[in-house]
Amino acid sequence: MSPITSTVAALFGLGGSELLIILLIVLLLFGGAKLPQLAKGLGESIREFKKAAKEEPEEKKSDDKKPTDGGGKN
Repeated sequence: MSPITSTVAALFGLGGSELLIILLIVLLLFGGAKLPQLAKGLGESIREFKKAAKEEPEEKKSDDKKPTDGGGKN
């Protein structure tokens, strides 16, 4: 098994046979032609999520430096 597969298997407590069954079900549902597109979309989604998660603290830091109006109602 590849390191990624073993990590996912350990994370969810799945064995080799369970992973094989899941992969076969995915293959039946989406077909062989759609799998590369699904994998590409998943990779792009993960990349965007990591990018957004990395940028969030920087935005919070810049927001902290902005002057506030006191926050009270008139």
